[in-house]
Amino acid sequence: MSRRLIIIRVLAVLAVLLGINYVVWRWLESVNWEAWWIAVPLIVAETYSLIDTFLFAATMWKSQERQRPSSPPQGTVDVLITTYNEPIEMVVQTALAAKGIAYPHTTYILDDGDRAEMAEAARSAGLGYITRSQDWQNKPRHAKAGNLNNALFQTDGEFLLILDADQIPDPLILHNTLGYFADDAEVALVQTPQWFTNVGETDPLGSQAPLFYGPIQQGKDGWNAAFFCGSNAVLRREALMQLGIVGYVHDLQSSTRRTLRAAESLLSREAKRHRSAPALQAELTQLREITAAALDDLKKGEPSADLVYRVHDAAEKASRRLSAQDVEQMRADLESLQHLPVQRDGELEGIVIDDAGLQALIAREHSPLGAVESVAALLDELRVDRPGEAQPIQPLATISVTEDMATAMQLHSMGWRSVYHHEVLARGLAPEDLTTMLKQRLRWAQGTLQVMLRDNPLVKKGLSAGQRLMYFGTMWSYLSGFAALAYMTAPILYLTLGVLPVNAWSVDFFARFIPYFLVNQILFIYVSRGMSTWRGQQYSLALFPLWIKACVTTVLNVVFRQPLGFVVTKKDGKAEGGPPWREIWPQLTFIVLLAVALIVGLARLAVGTADGTGTLVNTIWVAYILIVLSVIIQAARYRGPAAALDDDPEGTSWTSA
Repeated sequence: MSRRLIIIRVLAVLAVLLGINYVVWRWLESVNWEAWWIAVPLIVAETYSLIDTFLFAATMWKSQERQRPSSPPQGTVDVLITTYNEPIEMVVQTALAAKGIAYPHTTYILDDGDRAEMAEAARSAGLGYITRSQDWQNKPRHAKAGNLNNALFQTDGEFLLILDADQIPDPLILHNTLGYFADDAEVALVQTPQWFTNVGETDPLGSQAPLFYGPIQQGKDGWNAAFFCGSNAVLRREALMQLGIVGYVHDLQSSTRRTLRAAESLLSREAKRHRSAPALQAELTQLREITAAALDDLKKGEPSADLVYRVHDAAEKASRRLSAQDVEQMRADLESLQHLPVQRDGELEGIVIDDAGLQALIAREHSPLGAVESVAALLDELRVDRPGEAQPIQPLATISVTEDMATAMQLHSMGWRSVYHHEVLARGLAPEDLTTMLKQRLRWAQGTLQVMLRDNPLVKKGLSAGQRLMYFGTMWSYLSGFAALAYMTAPILYLTLGVLPVNAWSVDFFARFIPYFLVNQILFIYVSRGMSTWRGQQYSLALFPLWIKACVTTVLNVVFRQPLGFVVTKKDGKAEGGPPWREIWPQLTFIVLLAVALIVGLARLAVGTADGTGTLVNTIWVAYILIVLSVIIQAARYRGPAAALDDDPEGTSWTSA
């Protein structure tokens, strides 16, 4: 164990223990229950922050700094460049850079916009071009995941390098990553950092993420939980195809289970409803028992197709038997009329029913047999070709608008391994205005929360305890918007109205809070190794309305089926309109309220109607929040790459990247 890791672990243990000491004391000794309506939200927010501290400490506990792989690069590779509506010049530039990668490979442009100009540009440049087939018409498209899944069945490389349309790869990207797959046959994914060329040192939109693409991914890597980030990653085709097949089988089994349960419920209800018809009731009861037995056998692992056939065959036989009984009654009635004279074309003939006529009668739908025939119809819908999808097998996960994390978690749950290679091997473009950035961050948050609600890592089979924590930690971070509300509202209420959520600013409070806060900051600074992470800290609080919106809209999507949509990040070198003041009105409102509270609090202190210690503490806290929130005003005024170039003369736009 390295000296650095030992120091990290000591700081991590201290931070968690001091945090527990502080938060337990807050719950037991210092909550002002007379003002419970703000005191409880505040202590809940502090508890949230303690859990956040624990998850960060756990992430850094096994931080892993990898060297280059020991094995040489080997295997066939397809480079897949995903695009929808990005400028054709940008896509071609990326594709030509990909074509120039030193290791032998084949480069494809995956054009989800199906543009004739893009196809011609790819052909002229000698690049592969793939778009969706007609099979995808009027079927779920699954955004970027669907684009990649479509391409997987039209390519054959053993490994896939996935790049976004703006990510210019280094010529050695495959030389420096492929060896990991040879080092370990269980490695399914190698992720490299995302780095942006159109961002200046001030980074007003917080696009560079040196803490995540560094210590955090290295920490997750130590737990075998470094995850796919959508681009600049190499994946093993075998692992993805296995994931697709397993997912297909799982979905088919789930559909079979739901259908058999529905059939059993329908048959049970209809059997009770037809008590007055013993023969029909007996058939329905017997068929229900066959369906229930099939459900039990499905739990034991018997193939879905065999069970569906068994129930379907029983339903058809029951239908024919009951129809035959009806026909026999009809035959008896008709036989009594057989010798009666009937005038037909001037001749006297008898009425005769042949076997063909009987078969036609049996095949007809009879109202008493609606339940049996409904069961057969339900089972008919369980087709192995999944007619509701463009293709039966979908290797990349489609349960979320962010396919990357969901796919990585599925791979980890199946026993595959991942690697985080900490070397910038592709350079791309960040959002160029606040509006675009907000749309991008909202999509990330919604996608991550979709995964949490649909496939919660804490209960997902196949993941280790460490992997569960690593995935949950990322999802947990998007709940911070609610905690931010409490942290900002409490000082406003105290400074303006004197509402105190804490019993007293006693020595006990400072003796517990200050060590916890300081050790937390020391851990963060030590882990960061002096890199600039201030923008990230600002935006974790300043985007609180976005995080809350993500939580609400994702619940509406998962629970109530309201669509989210998929917004492609705009990267055309043009800022989108003027400052989006309407989109940041919550932050602006809190800036005004905090500033007013600061003035009122100091005025109350001057006239002697406020406590000095409490006012000082809250004044410092409000000043800090105002500094943090000020980034949103700077971001709103930011006008794109041109401003970044003014700050960073060496930065480049996509036309010269």
